[in-house]
Formats: sequence, structure tokens, C-alpha cells
Amino acid sequence: MNNRVILAGLALAVCAIAAASTESALRPGADPQPGGMAKIRLIPPSAEKARRADAEEFVRRTNGKYEEMRVERAAAAWAHATYINQDTALLSARAQERWLKFRSGAVEEAKRYDSIELEPLTRRAINSIKWGATLPAPDNDAKRRELSEIMARMEGMYGSGKHCPNGPESCRDLEKLSQVMARSRDYDELLDAWRGWRTISPPIRADYQRFVELGNEGARTLGFNDMGELWRAGYDMPVADFGDEVERLWSQVSPLYEQLHCYTADKLRQAYGEAAVPKGEPIPAHLLGNMWSQTWGEIYDLAEPYAGIAELDVTQAMQDQDYSAAHMTELAQDFFVSLGMPELPASFWERSLLVKPRDREVVCHASAWSMDGKDDVRIKMCIEPTQENLFTIYHELGHIYYYLAYRDLPALFQQGAHDGFHEAVGDTVTLSITPAFLRNLGLAEEMESSREALINTQMKLALDKIAFLPFGKLMDQWRWGVFSGEIAPGDYNAAWWDLRTRYQGIRPPVARSEADFDPGAKYHIPGNTPYTRYFLAFVLQFQFQQALCDAAGFEGPLHECSIYGNKEAGALLWKMLQQGSREPWQDSMEALTGQRGMDASALIAYFQPLMDWLKTNNQGLACGW
Repeated sequence: MNNRVILAGLALAVCAIAAASTESALRPGADPQPGGMAKIRLIPPSAEKARRADAEEFVRRTNGKYEEMRVERAAAAWAHATYINQDTALLSARAQERWLKFRSGAVEEAKRYDSIELEPLTRRAINSIKWGATLPAPDNDAKRRELSEIMARMEGMYGSGKHCPNGPESCRDLEKLSQVMARSRDYDELLDAWRGWRTISPPIRADYQRFVELGNEGARTLGFNDMGELWRAGYDMPVADFGDEVERLWSQVSPLYEQLHCYTADKLRQAYGEAAVPKGEPIPAHLLGNMWSQTWGEIYDLAEPYAGIAELDVTQAMQDQDYSAAHMTELAQDFFVSLGMPELPASFWERSLLVKPRDREVVCHASAWSMDGKDDVRIKMCIEPTQENLFTIYHELGHIYYYLAYRDLPALFQQGAHDGFHEAVGDTVTLSITPAFLRNLGLAEEMESSREALINTQMKLALDKIAFLPFGKLMDQWRWGVFSGEIAPGDYNAAWWDLRTRYQGIRPPVARSEADFDPGAKYHIPGNTPYTRYFLAFVLQFQFQQALCDAAGFEGPLHECSIYGNKEAGALLWKMLQQGSREPWQDSMEALTGQRGMDASALIAYFQPLMDWLKTNNQGLACGW
């Protein structure tokens, strides 16, 4: 995943006096001079010009150092993620430590230019240096080393985690436990798998608490109160406004989620009984087909509105046809190539990890990697022949093609317009994997065109796309509270479940306590990957799809559009990707969609047939929690 170029809507107080500048930048959390005016000191024009030239040279030098250090850091991280042991953990930690030390020095130097009026791109690059890390390091060698070792240790514990209830022979890793969650319909078997995976996270808790302390110390060196403020600064708007923006988007989509929750709870009640799923109460978290209840597509067999209509068992078709990991990846590449984008470099196929090795521990969590900012791009994923994995490959290649599109930019601008853009690209492409597209692949039969078929198709997609939305929102809401201190270490687990119940309407199936650390059972917590980006991406992908379908000349309901093979849509998307983060995301959004804001209207329009159906179907049911 990418770090974003961070631009917090920096309020530079520039005096309208020739050759004057503020003595200190108004960084987030900084106060102006008494009386509301920043203290002014006059700088001779020649000195000001020299400092601007010095700032530009600093940006060039730092950009070059970024490119140099990225290769070592990426190689060490790749080795540890694909070959987990004590040695690779040490190498990864040391590379991370050197990177953090370099970043700390660069940040301190960047602060020298806070009070100078610079060219917009130079200012944007300097802000990227200062605010562009999701993991800010303390300005202390010993603490940087400690932070690096904690990060390597947490990722190693997660990646090698297993549930072994009866000794080594009984061990099951996340992959096997997730298969149980997806396929079993036995209440107790599901509960055993759910509880089993959460035995791996309590040992992470102490490290996570110390990680928060060290990361917050690093954030304060940048003028932020905590890491949450730093993360929220990455969206070209005032920090205080970003939380409100997320809430606004949630208010657009929450009515659809609430209807889906009501319908799903009723179907689960029919399957497991009212004692297991009481009316008007949250759904037990282990019954939704996913280890974290974040997507519900695996229980479509229980939630199918019209039995036997528009059957899309892509997983079974793939397994019947012996789909390999390489072939699935080639299918995803073909979609991007059909839009006019280049084939993947030969090194991608030589260096990616597509299948879980038998001889060592790896982090199977799917991820896309840019190793050198140029052509060495890879994905790391333990691919199985399932529909979920097929769609995940499209998602990861969305990252890869973004990397390739902006590879000619300076390293400091090799990011998405904002992090939600990076996550949305591949998911936008998956919206074009319509039933007709799957039929052309030989993975689906000819289907009838009827209202019942449409509702079934939309239900299957909504169980993933709509069910995910509150989880995508609350992950960082929990972390923002942890980082700010609003959630104390002694309340980590209780606060986690409070948010999950409030937004998702789910509850733990068994009693939990502060001896547990259920947030740590999700990779992105010990892996320190911000998560609001996914919530935004699930909104943006429909907004992007609407614009691309318009560019393709498509006329009809958005849910019927596929841009496969359309070079006009591909050219529009590629042009946006090439901009990376060199301009505010609002500019990139306008170039692609004609709009300057994020908006869920396209998502609502896409699922309007299902929304209307759910409102009718749910009449008389006990909705809510």
C-alpha cells in the first residue's frame, strides 16, 4: 500500500509587504502570535530568492535519496513478508530504521522552509516530505530502532499466526480458518474458527500500545497532536473537516446498509434459529462468512432472494476448469490491456509471489509492491481458485497499473491523488465484470433477463460492497481514538466492539474482555495500514465508473455497463493515473469525473433496484439493533 502525499490545507500567513514572510508556518496545532497576527520579519529580496533556490535544491536532493533508499527498504520488507524468520525480521527492521532516521533528518530540514513563499510544486513536495508517512518516527536513534523492531515483530506474529488447540498437528492458519468461515454452516464450527484466529492477537497488544506511544511522539515533531491528526491531514482539506466529510459520505450510504442488514439478519435467523439471532439485536459476528464480518458475499447461499435464478457460482466453475494462479492473474492483466494500457513487465511474472510456498511462512495478505518506482512491480498473494481471489487480483493490479502510470514522476509524487484513489482503481474495473463478461470468460451460463435475476445479481454484489462500508469507516475511527488517547489502553477491546455494534450492527458471539485484542486479529492494525482509504474507495469506484461509462458512450443503467475493451475510457483513466499526487486530488477528480468532490450518488443509483426491493421485502420485519 502507498503512503500518500500529505497536504493539510496549510495556512501560510503571507504578509502583503514586499519581500516579507511569516517567521513560522501555521502548522496544525500551532498558534498565531497574540492578537491573531503572525510575527513578521523582513527578509531582503536577494536572501528570499536564495532560500527559494535552496528549497528547490533540497527537494531535488531528497527526491534522489528517496529513490535510492526505497530499493533497499522494499527488498528487505519483501524478503520478510515472503520468508518470515528471525533473520529477515532483523534485516527488515534495520532497513526500516535507516529509512526512519533519514526521514527524521529530512523532516527537520524541510521545516526550514515553512516560512518561505515557494512555487506550488516545491511547497507540495516539501509538505510530502514532512507529512507523507503513516509512521512518523521519534527524533531519537534508540526509539527509532525500537519502533522498527516492534513493526517487524508485529507483522511477523500476524503472518505466522496459527490456532493450535491440540498441539502442532492441529494447527490451522488464517487461510484454513477463513475457509471454514466461508463454507461451514455449523454454528459451533464457525465459532471455533472465529475464536481460534483471535488467539493470535493478544501477544500483539503490548507491542501495539508501545507503537502508539512512539508513533505519536513522531507525529508531535511534525506539529500534530497525534498520528490520527497526521493521517487525516492527507486529503487536501483542513484536518478538522475530514472527519465530517467521512460522516457525510456515510450518511449517504447508511440507509442502504441498514436495509441490507435487516434482510440479512432475517435470513440468518431462518438458518440458525431465533435463539442464535434474536430479533432487534446485533448479528453474531461469526455467522457472516468472513473472519472479520467485513464482507458477506460468502453467505449468498443463505441470502439469495430468488432461488435458482441467475446462478453465478464462479468459484465452482473456476475449480472445475482447473484455474491456476497465473491464469487468473493473466485474466486481470487482459482487462487493463484491453483499455490500452501496457502488458506487465516480464519481471512481474518472475518475481511476484502468487502461490503460498510449502516450505516457509509468508504473509498471505494480498498486497501490491513497487520495488524501485520504475518497472519492478509485484504482487504478493496466496491465490486460490475462488471468485473472491479473482476479484482481489483485479484490485491489486489496479495498484500495479497506477505505479506504472506515474513511474516517470519524481518519487515524492509517486502516490495516488489520495489514498482512496489508489484503492479504487482496481475495484472500479471489477464493476465491469458483469454477468455478460463472466459468460464470455466461460465462467457463467446464459442467464435470463428478468427483475428477479437483477435483484439476485445486485444482492450478491451488495453483500460485499455495501456490507463493507461501516467496517471500512470504523477501523480508523477506532485508531483515531486510540492515537488521541480518547480510547485508553485499558479499553481497547471494549471500544472496538462498541464501534462495531454501533456502525455494523454485529456483536461478539462470546464474551470478550481486555485480555483479548480483537483489533489485532485484522492485518491492517499490526501492519499499520490506514483503512479509511478503503471506505473512500468503495464510494469512489462507482463515481469513477459513472465517468468512464460516460466516456465510453454507454447509455443505460450503470449496473449494466462494462468498459472492457474501450480505449476512450482507458485513455481517460490512464491520464488521471499519470498525475500521481503532483496536484490536489480535487483536480484529478475533476479531470476524470467533472466533479471536485467525493459523492455516493453513483453508488446509490447503481443499487437503486435492490434498495427499492429491500424496502418492500423488509416491511414487517424487526429491523435495527
